[in-house]
Amino acid sequence: MISQKNKFKIPLIILSGILISVLVIFSSNSSCGIQHMTILNEINFYQDTLDPEFCEVIVEKIDLFNDSCEPYVEILDCG
Repeated sequence: MISQKNKFKIPLIILSGILISVLVIFSSNSSCGIQHMTILNEINFYQDTLDPEFCEVIVEKIDLFNDSCEPYVEILDCG
């Protein structure tokens, strides 16, 4: 009787751990910190290329980021 309970507990614990890990990975992809670092890297890349189309894409990302996250990122002048 006891060994039957252990047979079901171990796979359930393993499955729960995997599920929690997957949820943490998916939720971290949309975190503000990761978005902030991505935007800063794109700004650095833009400063090297000075591509106006890429600048507009970054400005859109900055607008979306500033609407939902802090610290605010200064809007680029694509002019």
